[in-house]
Amino acid sequence: MKAMKRSTLATLINATLFSAVAGTSFSTLAAEQTPEAKSNQLEVIQITARKRVENAQEVPVSVSALQGDSLDAYSSAGMDIRFMNAKIPSLSVESSFGRTFPRFYVRGLGNTDFDLNASQPVSLVVDEVVQENPILKGFPVFDIARIEVLRGPQGTLFGRNTPAGLVKFDSVKPSQSFDAYSALSYGSKGAVDFEGAVGTGLTDRISTRVSVLWQDKEDYIDVKAPGFEKENSLGGYNEKAARVQFLYEGDGFTGLLNYHVRDLDGRPIAFRANLIEKGSNNINSLYDNDIVYHDAASRSTQQVDSQGLNLKLEWDLAEHTVTSISAWESAEIYSRADVDGGYGAVFIGFQGPGLIPFPSETADAIPDHDQYTQELRLSSNFSGDINYQVGIFLFEEDLTIESFSYDTLTFDPAASNYGLQNGYAIQNQDTSAWAVFGSVDFTVTDDLKITAGLRYSDDEKDFYAKRTMSPLGAADSLVKTANPSDSHVSWDLSAAYKYSDDINLFARIANGFRAPSIQGRILFGDDVTVAESETTNSIEAGIKSDVLDGQGRVNATVFYYQMNDQQLTAVGGGSNFNRLINADKTTGYGFELDTEWVLTDELNATFNLSYNKTELKDNGLAVAVCAQCTVTDPTYQIEGPFGPETRAILDGNSLPHAPEWIANATLRYTKELAGGDFFVYGDMSYRSEIDFFLYKSVEFEGEALFETGIRTGYMWASGDNEYEVSAFVRNLFDEQVVIGGVDFNNNTGMLNEERYVGAEFKVRFF
Repeated sequence: MKAMKRSTLATLINATLFSAVAGTSFSTLAAEQTPEAKSNQLEVIQITARKRVENAQEVPVSVSALQGDSLDAYSSAGMDIRFMNAKIPSLSVESSFGRTFPRFYVRGLGNTDFDLNASQPVSLVVDEVVQENPILKGFPVFDIARIEVLRGPQGTLFGRNTPAGLVKFDSVKPSQSFDAYSALSYGSKGAVDFEGAVGTGLTDRISTRVSVLWQDKEDYIDVKAPGFEKENSLGGYNEKAARVQFLYEGDGFTGLLNYHVRDLDGRPIAFRANLIEKGSNNINSLYDNDIVYHDAASRSTQQVDSQGLNLKLEWDLAEHTVTSISAWESAEIYSRADVDGGYGAVFIGFQGPGLIPFPSETADAIPDHDQYTQELRLSSNFSGDINYQVGIFLFEEDLTIESFSYDTLTFDPAASNYGLQNGYAIQNQDTSAWAVFGSVDFTVTDDLKITAGLRYSDDEKDFYAKRTMSPLGAADSLVKTANPSDSHVSWDLSAAYKYSDDINLFARIANGFRAPSIQGRILFGDDVTVAESETTNSIEAGIKSDVLDGQGRVNATVFYYQMNDQQLTAVGGGSNFNRLINADKTTGYGFELDTEWVLTDELNATFNLSYNKTELKDNGLAVAVCAQCTVTDPTYQIEGPFGPETRAILDGNSLPHAPEWIANATLRYTKELAGGDFFVYGDMSYRSEIDFFLYKSVEFEGEALFETGIRTGYMWASGDNEYEVSAFVRNLFDEQVVIGGVDFNNNTGMLNEERYVGAEFKVRFF
């Protein structure tokens, strides 16, 4: 009876999901699946989502992996880490800084805060080291073996601010075998992209790998503001990065040393004044991608320097493995931009394009930052029914932030005081955190395995802010301090059931935690706000199945979570200022679907889909609203320092930058031709409408975004080398929508990247 039930379930999955997703009748395909026809099967994906190498199909976690052809295609065109937006179910990525400071959202949970000490509920872990500061999260993506996205709380094993999930990067590691590649591409607006790596054994125990990246794009956006005209003023960048690794492999011991460095000299994202037409969310008909009307474009700059060093030591004992990971990360940034996106101001009768209530030219900097982490872990390797992991984690961060405002009231480039500093504030934040954690795997039967995890976290911040010059006429001298601290026990319990050789079922309940956060951007306000700790309780269940004798894969998850005291950022509104607030409750539910298909020996496909419904539940929660837009939430007024201020009631709203639908698909065709392989790779991604801010307004609702890419080329081998020449297009249909806004002044907006056309030559040496 049990075997009959399993056969019935497998048949239903094959028939229903394959016919629905692939659009082909199951009966026809089933007839074609003869042993002679199956020369191409899906590979087993190995992941480290639980800090050990496991088959992704057997892990009781909702996880997606990005690697191989998909990773190569998505990161074409010199793209930064934002290329991941909507490429994985329930994951979106955006930034108001451009190529730095990415903000990640998983299942609708993220943080819109643009201050340089912002914490996020989605953690980024690169080569097993947490990247806490938002500038660290923007390190370029190159020579990467795999990207994993773990959805839902990951607080037991990873701990540091993961109540929403985790994005995990693993670099290609050194090996004894010689392996090297180089790739050079050229594309739209004269963009050049080069990356390469070489790895080899130095001795019979020591190997190394050196990876480099160089990306360059000249400024191409012209300034047309009267009196400030200049060609090729914005839009460019020069990005350099490198990673050097040394691996020692001895008898029962390995040591991996990783040093990485980044140098970015570029421009910030182009803010565009009144890009959004009032009363709608349409792009202004006068918009031109290659033109802006800034009066401060000549001073706009974005410079980032970061570096890091980590050492992983691992001892394999008889029945245990001891792992030590010691790491140091450091980042510096100076970013200055024309935030109002236009020129002049209404009160001097010289302004544009459209209404400019007041000018805003600001800069933010991190002159000093150091992060130190240490993890020590003991893992058992028993052959019996029980195995475990236990460990300790230490985290220290020292951070200094400077904020500047500039006087542009004369609007005369020749004036002696034009663009001079008229506001300054500094923040210092020291964070100390530690945790102890453990997890136990228990094999109940050959088919049922249970995992339980527990973590105790302790977090403390020491914050000091001082303003010495006020741009608003308020007191120049202001000092503020804050010292929040908290501790928490997070946990998870999961079960994996092997229904058959090809079908695994899983269920998981988990609790996550984010420590208190501080917002001390007192350049434009007098308040330092502190958000209390947030906690998440999540439940999910799913199925992971290999179907059609290894030529199809279907993974599906349903989930529900409730977040208590969610940390939210009220961005902008009355001024260029951020305020932290806590929402009483936030709920979310939805599903995720990951599928892969071998359609023929020459044709492979993927289709992925997610639905996320989020809702704020807090009757008393309200925030300041935009200056020039049409708010659709219920509102009321309070008396502020400069007169009446409007507040929007947030109860019932969805979260900002939380699309309900994300879908993506790929199709790869490969054909043997003249001793090599001709290929065509196509991909599409879709995310539905989003709100830019906590409140709802007509202007600041982002339209749905649909992007398509194509990559086609030819691969061949000659001697010991492999060669590839290809042409590609990103955003094929040149669809541009507003992806973010600035609400404290005018209806300023930012756009997604326009169409990019390029060609690449790649060679791999063995």
